[in-house]
Amino acid sequence: MAVFFISALMFLFQGCSGNSDDAVVGDMLEEWTFTKGIEGPAIDSMGNLYAVNFAEQGTIGIVSPDGTASLFLKLPEGSVGNGIRFDKEGYMYIADYKGHNIFKVDAASLEIEVFAHEETMNQPNDIAISPVTEFLYASDPNWRDSTGKLWMIDRSGNVLLLEENMGTTNGIEVSPDGRLLYVNESIQRNVWVYDITEDGLLSNKRLFVKFSDFGMDGMRCDSEGNLYITRHGKGTVAIFTPDGRLLNEIALKGKLCSNIVLSSDDKFAYITMADRGSFEVIKFR
Repeated sequence: MAVFFISALMFLFQGCSGNSDDAVVGDMLEEWTFTKGIEGPAIDSMGNLYAVNFAEQGTIGIVSPDGTASLFLKLPEGSVGNGIRFDKEGYMYIADYKGHNIFKVDAASLEIEVFAHEETMNQPNDIAISPVTEFLYASDPNWRDSTGKLWMIDRSGNVLLLEENMGTTNGIEVSPDGRLLYVNESIQRNVWVYDITEDGLLSNKRLFVKFSDFGMDGMRCDSEGNLYITRHGKGTVAIFTPDGRLLNEIALKGKLCSNIVLSSDDKFAYITMADRGSFEVIKFR
């Protein structure tokens, strides 16, 4: 995947905004190629980039390695996606926050099935997948009440409530070794980390970092276990070591960064921007 978006990047970083000694930020696609609901970026094994709400709500868009954006599929009537993840076999999982579903999509046939459904969810929001068990973890915020839940979905689609009465659970990520789960609470500005046990359950909850200003949205780990957090409203990506030390905070062009995905070689980060309806890209030097 090191060749990911080479042709697009030659255009992308012409006239890009300087940032820091470590990174440079540029644009991908025209503004409002996606709606303000752009979220859930994910990259498949072929280097295609995906996000929800391409041109209209309830869709999934695809950006090919040559930089061409197009409609990938439409979700069932009334469903709207948020988080997207791929498993080792290449199946796509989509959190449908309107229908309380986790969809499973065969990327070749575009067949959509309901992998899991839980009516007591507020809304499945962001999802993460363990590289060890391939269990899914889903954040579940209730924005009106500033509360949230945390769920696990096993490989058979069985849904288990792991924790309730949390803050507004939003971004979620599993460490690359499958041992840690990170969950943030956007309104409360907390990032929590748990140990993942052999059966996929959680233990030893502790505070990873607490911010004094602005909210958070999506999170991803790089191959070394560093955690990248989008600072929604501030327009930055904050990068932390596994022991909670701030490595860098990179300013973006827009302010409403909603989620993030990294290329497999960690050289690029692709950030969905709700105030621009498109991606911004960080190229690490």
